[in-house]
Amino acid sequence: MKVEIWSEVTCPWCGLGSHRLDRAVEQFEHRDEVELIHRSFPLSDDLPGEGVISVRQAIKRAHGVADDRLEEGPRRVEALAAREGLVPYHVLENVVGNTWRAHEFLAYASAQGKNRAAWDRIFHAYYGERRSVFTVDALIELAPDLGLDPVETRRVLKDGRFRQQVQDEARQAQRLGATGAPFLVIDGRYAVPGAQGTDTLLRALRQAWDETHPSIVPIPVADAEGVCGPDGCAVPATYPART
Repeated sequence: MKVEIWSEVTCPWCGLGSHRLDRAVEQFEHRDEVELIHRSFPLSDDLPGEGVISVRQAIKRAHGVADDRLEEGPRRVEALAAREGLVPYHVLENVVGNTWRAHEFLAYASAQGKNRAAWDRIFHAYYGERRSVFTVDALIELAPDLGLDPVETRRVLKDGRFRQQVQDEARQAQRLGATGAPFLVIDGRYAVPGAQGTDTLLRALRQAWDETHPSIVPIPVADAEGVCGPDGCAVPATYPART
């Protein structure tokens, strides 16, 4: 079973959604047959390529929320994360910036076989450690944690060789119907938008599995005559003779 999840690095629902998906897969009866792939869905084109702004500023700019309500959304996500064991999870007291370099870094790490590890690391760096993930230098600091060569990683980020892949992944999400992140697709057929709860995700995994792996249900009969066994097939005595 192939499970793909599209995310934005600085979307707090994406970090929480990734955590919930991990928990759902852990509880899934066929977890050893799940191929989990993280994909990029950058949503920061309106932010400058360099520099950051506070989460408070970003919320006000994007949604025009009044000052006395700026904390409601971020505090809610932080509380949910804490309730589900994802701590620390810094949302409100954080900054946001353009994430294209971060997504290129993730694409490069994925090409080196580090897809899940890279996404886990960048989410933890941003939400758990409140580290910048917006500059080449900041991303280079994460490279050794993933077994990536810092010199080659810098070269990759400077020449933008994975930028097209990031764009392609974002367009793919939109073609599949995504209007925001996180966005989950199971086996290319079943879409689950938003950071759904672990139980909901687990039900989705089970439903998709059952629909693509139908069970064979035997019909009960009084006497199973004419069944071949390990010692060969004997013609049942009641078998009609040819005329």
